[in-house]
Amino acid sequence: MDEVRLLADGFDPGFELIRFAATHPRAGGIASFLGQVREGDGVEALELRHYPPMTLPGMQALARSVRQRWALDGLMLVHRYGLLTPGQPIVLVAAAARHRRDAFAAADYAMDHLKSESWFWKRERTADGWRWIEPREQDFRDKARW
Repeated sequence: MDEVRLLADGFDPGFELIRFAATHPRAGGIASFLGQVREGDGVEALELRHYPPMTLPGMQALARSVRQRWALDGLMLVHRYGLLTPGQPIVLVAAAARHRRDAFAAADYAMDHLKSESWFWKRERTADGWRWIEPREQDFRDKARW
């Protein structure tokens, strides 16, 4: 069973992982990735905007793509939007599988695709004001390895 959620409000990553693990007791391994607003570099806030008719359907299509590639017991994609501050979680990806390699690969693939095919517009605020954040070349190279 897959969980794909797009949230305006915060979430507790620890609670989400415990709940996810409890719903997949037959999995031999659960791999996860948590992305959060990084502190430092003068960043005061991060804003994520999205286009609703594309974002959730895009995330659901990504989940189907992950499922076609690896034998998983479960997959969770949780992504925030709105105004966030340093330390707040942005994205949580978790994959449950019989074997750890499938779980690791599935979570890695999902995150690489979320970063480079993102249906979000990101900007950060510093003391100098707001600036838009574009995907980095490394994000596209990471996705290309798949």
